[in-house]
Amino acid sequence: MVNEIRRHPSALTAAAARWHALQREGALDAAQQRAFMQWLLVSPDHLREYMAISQVAGALGDALRCMPIDLEALIAAPAPSEAGDNVVRLPLRRSSPPAPAPRRARRHLPGLAAAATLVLSLGIGAHLAWPQNLHYIAAHGAPRQVVLPDQTVLHLNAESEVSVRYTLLGRRVELERGQASFVVAADRRPFAVHAAGLQVTDIGTTFDVSLLREQARIGVSEGRVQVRGDGGRGRMLADLVAGQTAQVDYRDQHVRIDREDPATMTAWWQGRIVFRDVPLREVADRFNRINEQRLLVSDAAGALRLTGNLRAGDLASLRAFLDQQPTLTTTETGQGIYVRTRAPAHDVAYEH
Repeated sequence: MVNEIRRHPSALTAAAARWHALQREGALDAAQQRAFMQWLLVSPDHLREYMAISQVAGALGDALRCMPIDLEALIAAPAPSEAGDNVVRLPLRRSSPPAPAPRRARRHLPGLAAAATLVLSLGIGAHLAWPQNLHYIAAHGAPRQVVLPDQTVLHLNAESEVSVRYTLLGRRVELERGQASFVVAADRRPFAVHAAGLQVTDIGTTFDVSLLREQARIGVSEGRVQVRGDGGRGRMLADLVAGQTAQVDYRDQHVRIDREDPATMTAWWQGRIVFRDVPLREVADRFNRINEQRLLVSDAAGALRLTGNLRAGDLASLRAFLDQQPTLTTTETGQGIYVRTRAPAHDVAYEH
């Protein structure tokens, strides 16, 4: 089998790329993970090709260096040759050269067993350090900030929820509801946010993902992200840089890209609600995350598009802003502040 693969290296490359893609997506169940480990054990060529595809040799080296067992003899062994030496050498960063492994240990260690031991030890190290499964919820009226294990800063808006999974090869976040911003820390592993069937892949950046009523909104305040459909397996929907936002419809993944001041994207971190040409129903949703008294909007009033900049907890200013609109009227009830239309709607602007 190994000889067949060597005659057709493209088959091995394709297999390694396929496993790498599945690992990055976090799509492997327990049975598939076992199959992956078995595939790695078939030949040192498999492990070597997988490492070349994944380009995470440095991260693997860091993981192995922290392991509580001594693999120096395996790491220092020579690279495999066509004559049948099956020991794989992994590139580790070292502060000083390692001591040579005793010749006696090299002579009595079978090649295939060495490869198997190395891969299984890698599995043990990964089990000890990865995966990490984390879950964060921000309750009504209580936005929160969390520093993730890789030093990425997560800003989670009120009434929002995320699940985070760290593995040896990737960092994956599931935005289950609400809104979250990410100040992504540098790391060899890719960072991707999945939400409403979309995959938002970080390319060194600060960005925001929000699940609205009819669409997902992605805004980039620094760096760049790429947005793909079908959980990352579909077509490229947007390639965004700082100062751009994308609104992706849930129904057909239609994309609208706009320009926006990066400072307004993160204003909610400081307790401000900034909206520009936004339907009143979405403005109400933002205020209702924070305040006990709710803003109740009729269907007709909800379509009115507004622009403003208000403090999130200042309902008095919000009501004053709405009362100034010639097309709206507000009434306070036991359930909250009810807003309805009284004339044809048009765009207005206000800042408090």
